[in-house]
Amino acid sequence: MLKYDVFVIGAGMAGAAVAKKCAKAGLKTAISDFRPYGGTCALRGCDPKKVLIDGASLQEQVQLHLGKGLSGEVKIDWGELMAFKDTFTDPVPENMEKGFGKAGIDTYHAPVSFLDESTLQVGQETIAAEKIVVVTGARPRELDMPGAAHAITSDDFFNLKELPKHITFLGGGYISFEFAHLAARAGARVTIIEHGARPLKHFEQDIVEHLVRVSEEAGIDIRLNREVRSIVQKDGGYELSISGEGGEEKLETGLVVSAIGRVPEVGQLNLEKGSVKHGRKGIEVNEYLQSTSNPRVYAAGDVADTEGLPLTPVAVYEGHFLASNIIKGNSKKVNYPEIPTVVFTIPSMASVGLTERQAKEQGVDFKVNAHDAREWFNGRRHRAPAYAYKVLVSKSNGRLLGAHLVGPHAEETINIFALAMKAGMKAKELKSFLFSYPTMASDVSYMA
Repeated sequence: MLKYDVFVIGAGMAGAAVAKKCAKAGLKTAISDFRPYGGTCALRGCDPKKVLIDGASLQEQVQLHLGKGLSGEVKIDWGELMAFKDTFTDPVPENMEKGFGKAGIDTYHAPVSFLDESTLQVGQETIAAEKIVVVTGARPRELDMPGAAHAITSDDFFNLKELPKHITFLGGGYISFEFAHLAARAGARVTIIEHGARPLKHFEQDIVEHLVRVSEEAGIDIRLNREVRSIVQKDGGYELSISGEGGEEKLETGLVVSAIGRVPEVGQLNLEKGSVKHGRKGIEVNEYLQSTSNPRVYAAGDVADTEGLPLTPVAVYEGHFLASNIIKGNSKKVNYPEIPTVVFTIPSMASVGLTERQAKEQGVDFKVNAHDAREWFNGRRHRAPAYAYKVLVSKSNGRLLGAHLVGPHAEETINIFALAMKAGMKAKELKSFLFSYPTMASDVSYMA
């Protein structure tokens, strides 16, 4: 039987961080993944998505500036855009494996399952490990309806060779909105179907309203309070049976994309055999990211039930805490700074800290700074169809509680708010900062 000090299950960004840190500390370390090395972010998430969205954003900027000094026609070539995306994703698995080899980490390409609390089945190998790290991330939630097999997932969307004339996205979360904005700019008709009354329900709704407006102006058909009951093949495409407040309706479409959320990737692991407790939100861990039921096991990222948001930077952040606790013994309790999150639509929407609803629920005494900034200089020079902000400030100490933006480069501007909040800055201190001008960041002093 092969034996390791540390065995890491999952070769994404968090897994790589843990494995390399443990190997550098002199621990005999191995890693395995049943999918190509790289994980969701590098191969079928953040990175390829941003490459695709950037292309669509550039096309949008040209369109907005026609007659304002620009002329001509710019179209998205879907095949070329996808090929450009592949130049980022294709080298990742091999490069990561080479990096593991240089770090002295043994690599496996196989599914992993627990045989008991300290023993794993890794493909055809039986392996014992002193510490076992589960960083398998999350997978798309499965549809449960007649004809569910006809829908593809967000993973599949990244490999579309041709763009259908009409695409329907199931679910009103960030994945649907991001892909909908991309597809609409590439020439497809797009429909989003959400079973609830609000899309993007975890974001500040006053800002979401601006994004919904520009989404509809881009031709995206957003249908709320609807439930898809079945999917059947019809005339080379699909027909959806939909129920809602107005009764039953049918929708014909060329492609159905399920984006109804993600769930922890634990299906193959046989966690019960490893005495690893887990629930709907993933593996139960303590403040050291250690399993509450099997002290040999640690977990981080989307597969772990923690306070952290399901974001790659959070998974890597947790991974470093986890690795330190394996190397030095449980000495670092994970804590979470203010974490910005972004919906990469066109324009993007970004958020950090408390929403107004959350602040009220917590009984915080606060004031709100909010404005539609389309007529500001930066809004006008970008020809921004949406540019707005909402900033929450504590009345008791003047510190920033939350910031919510939609508009050009919101994904970058939000980091300034996140940094200020982590530093405990007061709004007036941020307001007095001398930003370079004219930049998007220079508007932060007015927002504060």
